[in-house]
Amino acid sequence: MSKITRRQLLIFFGSSAATTVLAPQLTKTLFGINSTSAEAVVPLSFTALRLPHPLPIYRELPSFMPTGLNGQGTVMAASQDTKLTSYSIVDDVVVPPEYERYVILRWGDRVFPNPADYFGYNNDYTAFLPLGGSSDDGYLWVNHEYVGFPMSKVTPEVPSDLAPFPTTDRAVLGIDLSVKNQATLGEFLYNLGGSIVRITKQANGRFGAIARDPLNRRIHGLSGLGINSQRADKYKDVTSWGTRQGDNEYLTGTGPAATQVFAQVNTDGLGNRIIGTAYNCSGGTTPWGTILSAEENFQGSELFFVGVQENVKPNGGQTGYAKGTTGEEFGLVGEKYGWMVEVDPQDPSFRPRKHTWLGRFRHENVGMRAEAGRKLIGYMGDDRRGGHTWKFVSNGTVTNPADKNNSRLFEDGVLYVAQYNRNGTGRWLPLTLNTPTNPVRPSKIGEAELATFGKAQRDANTRLPKRAGIAAQTEDGGSFVVDTTNEATALPGYSNKTLANFYSSQGAVLVDAFLAANLIGGTPTARPEDLEVNPITKEVFIAYTDAAPGSDGYPDSRIFTVAKYSSTVNSTQQSGGLYKIIEDSPDGAGLTFRWQRLAQGGEAGSVAGAGFASVDNLAFDTQGNVWGVTDMSTSTHNGFEVGAAAKPTTIDHKKTGNVAEFTGVFGNNFLFYIPTSGPNAGTVIPFAYGPNRCELTGPTFIGDTLLLAVQHPGEDCPIDDGTVLSRQIEMLDLNGAVFNQTRSVARGSLWPSNIENDRRRSPMPSVIGIRRVRSTPTGQFV
Repeated sequence: MSKITRRQLLIFFGSSAATTVLAPQLTKTLFGINSTSAEAVVPLSFTALRLPHPLPIYRELPSFMPTGLNGQGTVMAASQDTKLTSYSIVDDVVVPPEYERYVILRWGDRVFPNPADYFGYNNDYTAFLPLGGSSDDGYLWVNHEYVGFPMSKVTPEVPSDLAPFPTTDRAVLGIDLSVKNQATLGEFLYNLGGSIVRITKQANGRFGAIARDPLNRRIHGLSGLGINSQRADKYKDVTSWGTRQGDNEYLTGTGPAATQVFAQVNTDGLGNRIIGTAYNCSGGTTPWGTILSAEENFQGSELFFVGVQENVKPNGGQTGYAKGTTGEEFGLVGEKYGWMVEVDPQDPSFRPRKHTWLGRFRHENVGMRAEAGRKLIGYMGDDRRGGHTWKFVSNGTVTNPADKNNSRLFEDGVLYVAQYNRNGTGRWLPLTLNTPTNPVRPSKIGEAELATFGKAQRDANTRLPKRAGIAAQTEDGGSFVVDTTNEATALPGYSNKTLANFYSSQGAVLVDAFLAANLIGGTPTARPEDLEVNPITKEVFIAYTDAAPGSDGYPDSRIFTVAKYSSTVNSTQQSGGLYKIIEDSPDGAGLTFRWQRLAQGGEAGSVAGAGFASVDNLAFDTQGNVWGVTDMSTSTHNGFEVGAAAKPTTIDHKKTGNVAEFTGVFGNNFLFYIPTSGPNAGTVIPFAYGPNRCELTGPTFIGDTLLLAVQHPGEDCPIDDGTVLSRQIEMLDLNGAVFNQTRSVARGSLWPSNIENDRRRSPMPSVIGIRRVRSTPTGQFV
């Protein structure tokens, strides 16, 4: 990489050269370039958290080493030697000593007017809607994404050796979920969707839930199940699960798929009425006070059975129920899931709606631009391997960003997919019927691996819609794999046509957005998770979580590092990265953009490595600083696989190819902070890490408080029974040499029972608040 000037670095962060001084870590850590400047890192307003792996910040400033629950720990002095020969993981949300963390809500909390209702499982996105303009009182929205062990031993993909171990269903809910039947499957879907709960800041400065507030309510995977009674098929009697009766609180759709697919194709006979929302990952909050909740992993199979059919026909209707899934059990048709869902927490008369102009794919979140006199813009990611980066542009314009009528702007517009060029430019391709089809050749997207190894993982596969008469196919619907072995014969039938040759309506195109985007040449990317619009510069920051290829697709290796290409121990690792898009048009509605990489994932001692892996949710605080959380796979945490055996994984820095095991170096998932101005600008600063086997999600700032969701503590492991795992783990020093560390961690988790003296002794997904023990004069978080 050519030398990047200080001015370029300043421009990258959107900072003023007159007011910002960059630390030397910016060039070295984020861009892999040595800087000769001698500016010093100045003290932070908090003590950086000490993680197991070396980071440049530990050479410059003191760090807090956790040693026990509830804030126990010591402050370590800065040192040029950042290697730790031993590290013991604490099963807690660990924060700097200047802050405290506390639980606001946990799975199973019965805070709703109906005593049968409870707070759902695996919380993700959080949002706060203030009441009366006060940041001390308002409604909290929380997404619920999926279910897993130890909630029940019959959730999808539970390791077989966990069968003898206790679960948390009866301890927390008083419900037996040990048998896979309709009652249990219904309860699984009930635990997905979202929760609306009023929270208020108390005298001690902490937020607490207001139980049984009249607007507290659940919107879940079976909301509206009662309308099945109006069907003419076998599902007319499927209106309940267990002892619970379905209600009539169904959802509706807007846009072309609602009118051309839901209402006309009518797979379930219910027209434009939709049972529930589920699989809710991240989302977005509109300036007018509504929530957009993202339906992500809706795809179901016999193995991953809490889901629906993903495959659709040319008319947008599902190819059939996926065998053994909750979709088949309750008659949930696949084309009605995988959308962005708008909810108004403060208005129960607002029927939640799925905006189909925003496309059907595995939505992670949405970042918005809503500016008076301009079009409404929404940026989105499709969180799958080879998934795309998206933009919605409304046809109408925003008059007042706070006007709730802006919701209608989502009902009429155009959906675009990003096409990246290797020279740092890009185009937005419209997903409309007249758009030409021109799929990217697998031999092109696999170029980097092919040049290095002579072969690409999964032969640089991509998926295109299956159509009779193309590439010897005999049926319509679902997907067809094209890779380097068959591209010469398969691609001609897909090229030089339009989307109208493959789909019968605009609505059908939107239902099959992922495959349609592959058809028109959208760039397959590295699992785009969170996209956030910088509130100051309007640039779009993107968290690409993992560039490893998978069965769905292959990230373009000309743009992303899809493997470790060299046996040199410190060569670049594949762990995703932070990118950004700079629109060429001032209002963001144009068709061209530029893109840049801000940070490459990987150990700080690796070439270009930023010191984190698998970055997921992003957030900007009120000063424009970047906050990020990691989403390292549960099966790699601290170098131990899941299950009772907790088999150590092999971490060998000489290995090449897809080396997912490297994330074991980083320990538990964590939260970091990157200042975008001041002497520490560009430095990765660890702020918190989560309990064992968890994921930290949904960061939301409310004044002096950060809300954070703690998802799946103890996932796919026995509930902590005192068993401690220990191993030697190989990692990189900052100079790129390997060393070994003794790592110790409990096999499972008890959080938050272990910090609350909770007799249920159960790990529970929860929403927490983090605040300063003594507030700053400005009232800001940092």
